[in-house]
Amino acid sequence: MIKTANIISHLFHPLLMATYGCLIVFFGLTDTIYFIFTPFKLKLVLTFTIFSFTFLLPVLNLLILYKLGYVSSLRIENRRERAFPLLMTSLCYFGLFYMIYDFNIWPAIKLFILGGGLCIFFAAIVTLWWQISAHMIGIGGLIGALLAICYFMQMPILLAICACVMLAGCIGFARLKLNAHTPTQVYVGFIFGCLLQFSLFFLAQSITFV
Repeated sequence: MIKTANIISHLFHPLLMATYGCLIVFFGLTDTIYFIFTPFKLKLVLTFTIFSFTFLLPVLNLLILYKLGYVSSLRIENRRERAFPLLMTSLCYFGLFYMIYDFNIWPAIKLFILGGGLCIFFAAIVTLWWQISAHMIGIGGLIGALLAICYFMQMPILLAICACVMLAGCIGFARLKLNAHTPTQVYVGFIFGCLLQFSLFFLAQSITFV
């Protein structure tokens, strides 16, 4: 069971959630405008760009911090060492948002990236005092964005949302099984990520998502 929990934790690492979100929106939801009206080449370019900024760059930054001795482990198990890597990761998200802000792409994608950056930024602040679950913030943020797209655009994506909720349960179970977090840290992380992403879309509801 511990091995399974480790596999789940690695497969659904919070740094991969933005990429998974793009894969779901561009390739998984076949009845949406994102799948139908986005050219295939653009889908690939956007997904790879988001993967590079939200996964590859943060991982490279973490490796550098580890080599320089600023963090004692690549898992960053020490809460006091998490704030700076999280802050640097949020800057990668904000940099990506700045880069694509003027691009002619779906505004919902831009909001999703901005929301991800805000989630990580606030997680960096919270972790100075308390070890909130970054894994649950990640999956919670993804679900919050999908809920917002479903609600504001009336898209038939409830099955995808239900699947992500079930996945969130598996991730939460894995984190608890590994004794990485307490139940409160898991629940708060999920609610925080979900509410922040949904609230961002709510505040920007005047934007036309089509």
